[in-house]
Amino acid sequence: MGELGPLDAWPPGPIRTERLVLREPEARDRAVVIELNASPEVRAYLGGPQPRDELERVVPAEPRRRPGLFVVDLDGGMVGVVTIDRRDPERPGHVVPESGEAELGYLFLPSAWGRGYAAEACAAVLEWSDIALPGEPLVLCTQTANVASMRLAERLGFAEAARFEEFGAEQWFGVRWPHDVIRSGRHGDHFG
Repeated sequence: MGELGPLDAWPPGPIRTERLVLREPEARDRAVVIELNASPEVRAYLGGPQPRDELERVVPAEPRRRPGLFVVDLDGGMVGVVTIDRRDPERPGHVVPESGEAELGYLFLPSAWGRGYAAEACAAVLEWSDIALPGEPLVLCTQTANVASMRLAERLGFAEAARFEEFGAEQWFGVRWPHDVIRSGRHGDHFG
């Protein structure tokens, strides 16, 4: 995925929800970033875990600023991340002819699964994106085998736009149109 690019309002102040704080990454998050990417459970639908020793070498001690990356903090500790990046124009699944749509992604530690944290955090990021990226549709892609992720996408307002084969598995591709685009009827049929 490509980075979101410069934003007028980045970084936003911490975004607070009922139970969570969404914030920029800090040096103290490094161990959790490594755990998320080395975990067979977390990476089950993302090509598998990355080697821990490699992650120890490449994950910087001090994170760099990256627009669209939100650390999900619960009671002072990182439990996951929510990201908005630009979808690679070379990948299948696009809803606008010029490609490069904003794409929602998320990773959470298994200990945080089943508690509604992903829904709460993603909903807050989507509210932020409605302001930061006005008029832009957001997309989300997950393997059809990841039923929980597909359910979450639908709960967040993503509608299925396509299914296709990628990375050796069937993918579910959803789109969430901004309310002003839905009202105007400008969203058309650009799934491809």
